[in-house]
Amino acid sequence: MARLKEKWQEEFTLWHTRRLDDLDVVYCWVDGIYVKAGLEKEKAALLVVLVALSDGRKVVLAVTSGYRESTESWGAVLRDLRERGLRPPRLVIGDGHLGIWNALRQVYPEAEEQRCWNHKIINVLDKLPQRQQAAGTALLRQIPAAPTRREAGQRREQFVGWCGQHGYGDAAKCLLTDWERLVTFYRFPQPHWQHLRTSNPVESPFAAARLRTDAAKRFKLVKNATAVIWKMLLVAEHAFRRVKHPELMPLVYRGIRFEDGRQVQTEVAA
Repeated sequence: MARLKEKWQEEFTLWHTRRLDDLDVVYCWVDGIYVKAGLEKEKAALLVVLVALSDGRKVVLAVTSGYRESTESWGAVLRDLRERGLRPPRLVIGDGHLGIWNALRQVYPEAEEQRCWNHKIINVLDKLPQRQQAAGTALLRQIPAAPTRREAGQRREQFVGWCGQHGYGDAAKCLLTDWERLVTFYRFPQPHWQHLRTSNPVESPFAAARLRTDAAKRFKLVKNATAVIWKMLLVAEHAFRRVKHPELMPLVYRGIRFEDGRQVQTEVAA
């Protein structure tokens, strides 16, 4: 096992320093996975970047140890990608609590931002009593499923009104926080919305990694945990499903505008 980990570490080092100039990145999902690594009092996090290319393929782009909520950690990840030739993605999707957002504005200010609806719904439900969780979930899930941004706003107000009737002001306030970045997906093709509303594309392959690391002995070195999980993610990459309607990806990459999921521009202004 020691030799295998050493081999993976060598492969990871080569992978982690490869050039990225030839990648046309359209969408980018980010998240952090906590693993039992090292002897720190705080669990180490692996910051993972997964992207969708202009041909619809999804590939893992970065796996780096750091702190999930740290702007400095995410800034280091993004600067490294930029220095290796990565051009700005059109849209970045992730949890609103991640430190990447401040870092993104410093490194790739051109990229648009989409907050993950799954994380937002969980955060809002935390503000509701247990007896109202089911009713709150039903109302919340209707919002990002709305066919237009305007209707999403109307459904948001229905939830806010429901909160007002029952005295759940904190839940309403939580939903309203960062609203504009919750509805960014409406400016992209409708067939892609299911990929863009949440960070599921990057969280799904994490499930196997969590099972592996939680069931295993505690890793003594963060670098070993990184190499092992990186290898698992690369294996999982072969089974990643492409973005639906990949023929729309080049349009998004070129900057063609969409409103409520429909194309409203034929060419990018010079």
